[in-house]
Parts: sequence; structure tokens; C-alpha cells
Amino acid sequence: MSTMPTFAAASKALAQSGRRFYDRGWVLGTSGNFSAVVSQKPLRLAITPSGAHKGQLTGHEFLAVDGTGNRPHGARRTSGAAKPSAETALHLLLVRLRGASAILHTHSVWSTILSGRYAGAGGVSIEGYEMLKGLAGVTTHTHREWIPIVANDQDMTRLAGVVERTLGEHPTAHGFLLERHGLYTWGTTIAEAERHVEILEFLFETIGRSKEA
Repeated sequence: MSTMPTFAAASKALAQSGRRFYDRGWVLGTSGNFSAVVSQKPLRLAITPSGAHKGQLTGHEFLAVDGTGNRPHGARRTSGAAKPSAETALHLLLVRLRGASAILHTHSVWSTILSGRYAGAGGVSIEGYEMLKGLAGVTTHTHREWIPIVANDQDMTRLAGVVERTLGEHPTAHGFLLERHGLYTWGTTIAEAERHVEILEFLFETIGRSKEA
């Protein structure tokens, strides 16, 4: 079992992820949001604030939220925005449903394109690629990964309910797409979640470019 990171360590690691993802074009502008569990009892997450530029994160911007998505009493304030990501409810849902210790949400060009292109099918099927073996528990390129697509919604409570039902129908999925929005994936550690982003973004671009060839 991996050691749970401190708030400071998680914030620093997620900030590094943000800068790498920005350099890859996966979280341009203020898009995307990241979190990591820093305490189980009581539940505490380090999460990006709303509107933060992920390519400029230093680690000092992160906020602490509890299991209800609120700032715990006595939580430190930052000099920047003090409002947690608007999608905090989805992060908490993934902690509960998937036992995730880190949740990463990106807005790449290819995840946005594919989430619109395959929305009518309800998801994207990925099979036959060696890169699939980078996903936790996958040992062969013959694995078939189904990435569900969920219609985007500004009502986070309603959206969380749809995501919960969708993931209940696809218990082995390593991520999901919000339609014309981007990817959510997770891991038992920040490093595993980051690897899942890299694997899935590679596969999305491969599929997208293959369809256009």
C-alpha cells in the first residue's frame, strides 16, 4: 500500500503534472482540474482552485476540501482564488466509487473531438494497441477498453448522478469523457493517474488521426 502524500507533497506533484500537461496541450487556458486524497479519516482532498492556469501552478494554489466539497474549518487560505474547482463533486464521486487517490481531468483537442464524434454511441472502444498495457491491471494488447461518454451539464449534482450510473454500468473503465469537454481518469497514486492520462491521450490521438487518414 502506498503512503498517502501530505497536502504539500500532493500539491507540488499535481502542480508538476499541470505544467507537463500544459506543455502537451492537454490543459490550455484555465481548463482542467486535479486532486489527490491527503487524508481518509476524515476525508480531505487537495484540489485545484477554480480558474487556475495549470501551466503556471506552483503548488501553493491548491485548496483543501472535505468529503462534502467544502473548505474544512481552519483550512489555510491562499493569495489566489479561494474557490475549489466547480467539478469538485465529480472528484469526490470518483474517490467513493473507484477508490481513487488521485483524479486528473484534461481538455485535450483529441479527447474533445472524440467525445463529440462518438457521443451517439455512448463511448469509445479501444482495442489492439500495445499502449493499453499502461492501464492498471491490463496485461495484453488484446484488451478492449470502453471509455464511456457522458453529456456535459453545468448542474454538477445532476452530472454526478449521471456519471455514477454510467460508471456503475462500466465497472472496469479506467476513465470517462464528458461530451465536447474532456477526459476524467484516476489512479491509486498521482503517478498512476498521470500515466493513465498519458496512455489515454495517446490512444485518443491515435484513433482520431487514424479515422482521418
